[in-house]
Amino acid sequence: MKYQYITIEREFGSGGRVIGEKLAAKLGISFYDKELINETAKESGLSEEFLKSLDEKPTRSFLYSLVSDPYSYGFTSAGYQTNLNQQAFQATYDTIKKLADKGPSVFVGRCADYALRHNTNLVRIFIHAPLEERIKNVSERFNLTPDKAKAQIVKEDKARASYYNYYTSKKWGALESYDIFINSSLMSEDDTVDFIIDYIDKIK
Repeated sequence: MKYQYITIEREFGSGGRVIGEKLAAKLGISFYDKELINETAKESGLSEEFLKSLDEKPTRSFLYSLVSDPYSYGFTSAGYQTNLNQQAFQATYDTIKKLADKGPSVFVGRCADYALRHNTNLVRIFIHAPLEERIKNVSERFNLTPDKAKAQIVKEDKARASYYNYYTSKKWGALESYDIFINSSLMSEDDTVDFIIDYIDKIK
């Protein structure tokens, strides 16, 4: 397979994780989503609990912290929190690169496309779905009312976008940030996997 690294960003409730997992299984390559937390803890020495608490969470920039609280940097809670987020991101970033060195992989979220941006054999995918479909999926998965499911979707997507935009200086969900956009509501998970593989096989 020419393109050995596949990264997936996904809207909450679009099924991006399951599609990524099935894709990796069908290709016979490694898969990393939540598994990255465990791997990062091993590589960095940071605790899993610490990494879970900051996983794909947005951070306030130094400039924002300075404007809102000029005494925050390095001393108060705002500056300390920014530093913690930076630590977690850097550890995850380094781990993604080390795991990629071990062989072909599918990575879900966590700015993996940015960490691997210098690899020429990289395909970047964004998986989305209509809001109504995602509300249905999240309601069923977490046993939530439609209103609560919608609120959770808005919260998760906002956090993912803030995290991605801050650390990559690109825009989450923007056309120029990815190679393929897939509406997961149009096909089954298995058909979506086959579509991705067919697409990758046809890339020059």
